[in-house]
Amino acid sequence: MGKRYFCDYCDRSFQDNLHNRKKHLNGVQHLRAKRLWYDLFRDAAAILQEEQTKKPCRKFLQTGQCDFGSNCRFSHMTEQDLEKLSAQVQGEQRLKELQQEGVDIPPGTIEDWLEKRAKRLSAAQSN
Repeated sequence: MGKRYFCDYCDRSFQDNLHNRKKHLNGVQHLRAKRLWYDLFRDAAAILQEEQTKKPCRKFLQTGQCDFGSNCRFSHMTEQDLEKLSAQVQGEQRLKELQQEGVDIPPGTIEDWLEKRAKRLSAAQSN
């Protein structure tokens, strides 16, 4: 059967030879899947800047769906989504400023803190 090439972006495998690999790596489906993968790791500021320059997608606003999906050249974000994203960007900027100033910020989330608090309270009640 020969060697097989597995593409992690597309979750597909095919016979590994120069022609097939080149055809796949330059294909539209592979390029879309690769772009979607790397979009997962973009920072919020870049996403916000890109979305603010786009006009709203009329079809998405009317029906809630767009045939183009993530490839649409118009924005699928509502005003609330943009506000949440801008708040996230501001929070990240504040965090970076605090880290530059040398302020010690404990790692973790509110859920972690609540778990630790519940354990301390239960331990204190058992004593």
